[in-house]
Parts: sequence; structure tokens; C-alpha cells
Amino acid sequence: MNNLILMEAEIKTLNPQQWVHSYSDKLYAFALSRLWDEEKAKDLVQETFLAALEGINGYKGKSSELTWLTAILKNKIIDVYRKNSRNIHTKLEETPPDKDFFEENGHWKYGSHPMHIRDNGQSFLENKELAGILKKCILKLPALWLSVFTMKHMEDFSSEAICSTLDVSPSNFWVIIHRCKLNLRACIQKNSA
Repeated sequence: MNNLILMEAEIKTLNPQQWVHSYSDKLYAFALSRLWDEEKAKDLVQETFLAALEGINGYKGKSSELTWLTAILKNKIIDVYRKNSRNIHTKLEETPPDKDFFEENGHWKYGSHPMHIRDNGQSFLENKELAGILKKCILKLPALWLSVFTMKHMEDFSSEAICSTLDVSPSNFWVIIHRCKLNLRACIQKNSA
């Protein structure tokens, strides 16, 4: 019983003096993996710490400091996605799904994904060369496309949530996802040869 009371007291205690030392690397890695922009990731980590200090009285102690700070950072990342979607007023035309590359569910057809992914025998996470190529290719995506792609495939947002957050229509959402896949496939093929 005493251990439970002690744990609750520890959870409710925030230590802002240690945030930079304890959490900046983790928060930076999290932001960088979603924004692909080193300077923006650094800025958002600093903004997260400032927002946490301003909202320190709102901390309820129901989660760890890191979880709470990560939640604040996620909201800041979503704000960046929204800003990116507002700054781009591109009208996307309807594009039928490419039956040569994708199944009905949107996944690559067997044999259609880039050859070295299929043939090298390594998992994606072990293939540092492929990870570097993928990062280079992702950085070439327009800002709105990058936001949609990241929210869908890294954050696992629902299609409806992405459309609502970024103010894009469902048809534009699917066109963006389709074009992202085609562009990434072509870029990976070109850079892995």
C-alpha cells in the first residue's frame, strides 16, 4: 500500500529543470521521424517545453512526464501538418487507382514493389541503405503530401481524422496517398539502381 502511495506521489511530481537533459533527445527523435526537418523538430521540442511550463498546472499526474510532453509535442506536430495543408492550395484531379501496382486495399501487388526490397533478405529496419534512400525520397514530397503520408503511415490516423485535421476531401486524400506511393516507388527504384 505504501509503495502505491509513493508511486502516485512520484508520478505527480514534475521536474522541469531536468526536462531538457532527460527528454530532449527522445522528443527530438520523435518529432524528426514525423516532420523530416531537423530545424523544425528542434523548434518544436523547445515549443513543447515552453508549452509544458505554461500549462504545468494542467498536469494531472495520470501519465509520466515523458508521456505528457510527447502528447504536447504530438499536438504541435499536428499544428504543423495543418499549417502545411493551409499553405498549399493545389487542386488534385481524380486519379483512378493504378491497377498495375496496387491491390484493391492499397497495398503493393506481389512483385510490384521495388526489387531490392523484395530480394535482399533483410527486414526494412535492418536495411540502412534503403532507410537512407526512403528518407531522401520522402523529403522530396510536397509538404501536404508529407503530412498526409506521415499521419496515415506513421501515426496511424484514420482517413477521416486526416481529412478533418488537414481539411482535405476524402477523394483528395486518396489521390494524395496514391501519388505518394507512386512517387516513392519511382524514387526508390531510381535511387537504388
